[in-house]
Amino acid sequence: GVLKTEVGYMGGSLENPTYDDICTGTSGHAESLKIEFNPEEISYGKILDFFFTMHDPTTKNQQGNDRGTQYRSEIFVCSGEQQKEAASAIKRAADGGLWTSEIVTKVSEAPKFYSAEEFHQDYLRKNPQGYSCHYVRS
Repeated sequence: GVLKTEVGYMGGSLENPTYDDICTGTSGHAESLKIEFNPEEISYGKILDFFFTMHDPTTKNQQGNDRGTQYRSEIFVCSGEQQKEAASAIKRAADGGLWTSEIVTKVSEAPKFYSAEEFHQDYLRKNPQGYSCHYVRS
């Protein structure tokens, strides 16, 4: 049901940010993933539930060894319905027992999405040993 993904930056004040810009921590952007999906094949809720198994939602401004506001746990929503579903997914994740610490994931209205540079697209395919913090937990 997932048709396309694209990595980029959202949530900051700088137009057309680059990776170097967001690494300063001053642009306000988060590293983000834009997902296009067919809701007849996969629900938004199932995508969010998967997000909560492969992303640590309990660390503020951090994923693994990566630290800074660009690594915050945030869901950018495009509608009131998505906002409700994101809140439900956070509750499911909190009640599910996978995470013992408080979930700090923020839900915000989706601002403009800026596509990341080509070297970030399909990053783990290009760098199979690139990250140890994003994996499916059960």
